[in-house]
Amino acid sequence: MESLPKLDPRPTTAVATPPDDAPEVRLTALDTLWFQVTGTLCNLACRHCFISCSPTNHTHEMLSVEAIASHLAEGIQLGVREVYFTGGEPFLHPQMEEILALALAVAPTTVLSNGLLIDSERAARLADLAAASRYSFDVRISLDGYDAASNDPIRGEGCFARALGAVQHLAEAGLEPVLTVTEVLPESASAAGRERFLELLRLAGVRHPRLKVLPLFQLGAEAERGDAYAPWQRLRADEHPGETWEHLQCSSSRMVTEAGVWVCPILVNEPNARMGERLSDTLRPFPLAHAACWTCHAYGVSCRT
Repeated sequence: MESLPKLDPRPTTAVATPPDDAPEVRLTALDTLWFQVTGTLCNLACRHCFISCSPTNHTHEMLSVEAIASHLAEGIQLGVREVYFTGGEPFLHPQMEEILALALAVAPTTVLSNGLLIDSERAARLADLAAASRYSFDVRISLDGYDAASNDPIRGEGCFARALGAVQHLAEAGLEPVLTVTEVLPESASAAGRERFLELLRLAGVRHPRLKVLPLFQLGAEAERGDAYAPWQRLRADEHPGETWEHLQCSSSRMVTEAGVWVCPILVNEPNARMGERLSDTLRPFPLAHAACWTCHAYGVSCRT
């Protein structure tokens, strides 16, 4: 396999050495491969985005098709079983459908989108990609409120209607998108809140509605909007004696960006979470030193569908 060029490990902000009492998670298997396909470039600037994606954020740039193909080939050799694409907004990538076809040729594939760039024509093309693959294909659409009044102050004016329109286009094309919400509205995690989101999917024509609710990570734009992490919100090995940490997604996944390979999708703005240039550089244990690791542990977070 042709080697990748050496990439600039942005960002370069200095980070303190992980504390000695931080536990380590070992990689038990490389099951899940993430691609930050459009870097931090997004057509929205959501108030709670933990990596502060926006139309002007170039901390991480777009991945090339060639780089994705190379990392994907290495990942399959290392046992990868599923592939995820996130950003930024993945459909800002001019070759996104070609990229999805590459992934669907070798593994179950999911793309995470805000939905604003999915019209009926694109939905039909995505359905064709799914039909041509032996592997499953999921599209996850993000919302944060039950209506425009609760959603759009967080994500931007008009986003609710356009995201729900994307759900309808996908359902009409024969795909059943997953709805992803964060707990930016506290009631989202309640039984009644979940049912309201599921009903939105039913009304949009989704026959088998699926919902993923994620806690807030107090990073990036969310740290500016709300509270930052408190000093006690971090993991310490002596507080969890004998813990294996295999319940955390970093025990079975890695994240590829144009600046290298990172431990997970959450910490791509943390320079000490960059583990190398290639997937084979990242098979070693990782110190769970960041407060976001505490969130994953405390809430049982998985970014997978």
